[in-house]
Amino acid sequence: MKAMTLNFITNLQKNNEPLTLVNIPEPIPGDDEVLIKVTACGVCHTELDEIEGRTPPPLLPVIPGHQVIGRVVAAGKNVNGIRINDRVGVAWIFSSCGKCSFCLSGQENLCSEFKATGRDANGGYAEYMTVPAAFTYPIPEIFTDSQAAPLLCAGAVGYRSFRLAEIKNGYKIGLTGFGASGHLVLQIIRHKYPDAHVFVFARSSNERAFAMELGATWTGDTTDQIPSQLDSIIDTTPVWKPVVEALKNLRPGGRLVINAIRKEEIDKDYLLKLDYSSHLWMEKEIKSVANVTRADVREFLEIASEIPIIPEVQVYKLEEANIALTELKQRKIRGAKVLING
Repeated sequence: MKAMTLNFITNLQKNNEPLTLVNIPEPIPGDDEVLIKVTACGVCHTELDEIEGRTPPPLLPVIPGHQVIGRVVAAGKNVNGIRINDRVGVAWIFSSCGKCSFCLSGQENLCSEFKATGRDANGGYAEYMTVPAAFTYPIPEIFTDSQAAPLLCAGAVGYRSFRLAEIKNGYKIGLTGFGASGHLVLQIIRHKYPDAHVFVFARSSNERAFAMELGATWTGDTTDQIPSQLDSIIDTTPVWKPVVEALKNLRPGGRLVINAIRKEEIDKDYLLKLDYSSHLWMEKEIKSVANVTRADVREFLEIASEIPIIPEVQVYKLEEANIALTELKQRKIRGAKVLING
């Protein structure tokens, strides 16, 4: 099968071809696994974090990709409830131990044995992949394969950040950054809380215009301050500056949720500008999002199909993965990027 593999950690500003197209044997599913013929796989900023070493794969080479859509073509002997040709998805959570207190309480995202698709196990930048059957999800028919792919991470992790933000109807909500996740979170808020007001902070005029198309109340630059403070803010950016700037706009007792696996180091000195009295005092709260649970994925897919949320996507062939990743690094974004097979 064809696959795009990451063979070494590299800097995307210096190397615009971090992945290598290879032809390798098709994987064989274990007793509890299914073999999926991949039809689409979303391209996520976390892949940049893997490639550049902020959350490096434990072993190389590895096949990236954790927003996977495909058809089941084979199943292990212990698999029940999944049939051949079922359309399923695979998200960032590849597996967990299933036995610890976190797993038993539905918080398998915090399990010490959490494995990530495309980092700790081969992912969807390939024609085929295997995954534990218990970590697959049926995909609602309303979505095409390319539309469904970004729902599995940008959507599901965005949904988790939405829940952690503890939004109420009538709240003033901030979104910093407006890429794959941000444009989906905005649609969730508009659906669940129609009287909420959403303020989008983004550095690109195209992103700001897109936010207004989707129903934002106001848009501005990352450094802009608004007269009225916000009840909650969700940060979906890969850097630190928007986090520090967002805290200026957060009301006393408000919550900032950081929706990111890692932050880039390019502006880490900006953290030195974090001032306790102006940024954190008055019981302001910062909460991180750690991975995603299976319940997050299932619940979000159901909500997305009800609304419906149809992601805006840019489609690339599997062999064009390096182009998609380079454009993502350069912030050439409108919606989500998706690789397709066939």
